[in-house]
Amino acid sequence: MKQLQLYQLLFLRIMLIIIAVGCGLLLLQKGLVYTAAFTFLVFILLLFELFAFIRNSFLFYDKTISAILNNDFSADFSKLSSFENYQNLFKLYNRLKNTQNEQVSKDIVYRSILNNIETGVLILEKHETDWGIFLMNDYFSEHFTVPKVSKWSYLRNQIPALCDIIEERDFSDMRTSVQVRVGNTDSQTFMLQTSKTKTYNTDYYIILLDSIQKVIAKKEKEAWINLMKVISHELMNSITPIRSLAQNMEEIVAQDDLSKDDLKDIKESVSAMIHRSDHLQNFIDSYRKLAMLPSPNKEMLNLDTTMDGVLKIMAPLFKNAGVTITNAIGFNRRFMADPLQLEQVLINLFTNSIYALEGLTEKEITVTAEFKNGRIFITITDTGSGIDPAIEDKIFLPFFTTRKEGAGIGLTLSKNIIEAHGGYLNYQSEGNVTRFTICLIE
Repeated sequence: MKQLQLYQLLFLRIMLIIIAVGCGLLLLQKGLVYTAAFTFLVFILLLFELFAFIRNSFLFYDKTISAILNNDFSADFSKLSSFENYQNLFKLYNRLKNTQNEQVSKDIVYRSILNNIETGVLILEKHETDWGIFLMNDYFSEHFTVPKVSKWSYLRNQIPALCDIIEERDFSDMRTSVQVRVGNTDSQTFMLQTSKTKTYNTDYYIILLDSIQKVIAKKEKEAWINLMKVISHELMNSITPIRSLAQNMEEIVAQDDLSKDDLKDIKESVSAMIHRSDHLQNFIDSYRKLAMLPSPNKEMLNLDTTMDGVLKIMAPLFKNAGVTITNAIGFNRRFMADPLQLEQVLINLFTNSIYALEGLTEKEITVTAEFKNGRIFITITDTGSGIDPAIEDKIFLPFFTTRKEGAGIGLTLSKNIIEAHGGYLNYQSEGNVTRFTICLIE
């Protein structure tokens, strides 16, 4: 049987009180004083019961709302779920309960992820003017031997060098390297990245710390893996056909009689094997050239003279390729460099630009230069096809090339030469515009 609803129970109680009053008055008129007095006593008890009923009803609402406000969803209201008056309240309660459970589950997953990455993660939360620690992952706590404290001031006593840098920058966004002493060991270098964000009027400050040694080791490992892939690919391209041709010749010479066609096959196989062997020899020579790059023999050079000399060497190639070259260097500086090695780098970059312009109607290469902070920046810009984002991280990889006849060492060799001079070689690719910039110390 369906339970009576709240308003029905209230109506029933009121009717009983009215009946009790009516009966008491009727009994009093008939002179039944004691019976009337008893009826009035029942009336008073019914009033108290009505008061308690109403009070408990409102108290239930108050307790439920208080539980919601305090994020306490442990109560079980299944016994009262059939009351229509409470259904919307139960829906709200259950919806908020499910939302909190989902949020707790997500929080556990996120914390588990952060605790399993090998990067120090520290998230601060601002309370009025002070910063509190919202989250510190296990790696940060274990690596820096810091307990999981709750306040920035406590952390400052543990890692003053790190906290000083962050406070000096006024908790602003930054990306820099820092020296941090871990325990009693020597100072270690870390890559520090910070960012500030605001959610629901609350400021959060995210701090990420990566060990430079670990980053370098990871990059070196990735470079070696990529290099091994390229070398393995190149070797297999030669060894597989050589082995196949050798097996074919072995089957031919195993015959009792050799025909003219057999001799022809043998000659062609030998010729192909020699060709692939020559390719392997050139590949090994290219590797030796990279591995045994001589130290630069520096001398004082003039920027304009050096560039004019290279452009004269490249002039016939520019003309044959239909390329318009613009020398927009408007000043002259003197700097120290190996003239032959720098010339080789410039020729490699110009040659790459020529190949990038193949098949286009408008072929333009521009050379510019800039001097600042004691360094010279030489930029070669072409309007070719740009660099495919899929291969951006491979263009400086030894033996990687997109050209059929390319050896894949031009950019690698150029990068090594510039770095041996104490500078660097980088690039920018925006749409169909590619810029290679050489940076050298004056």
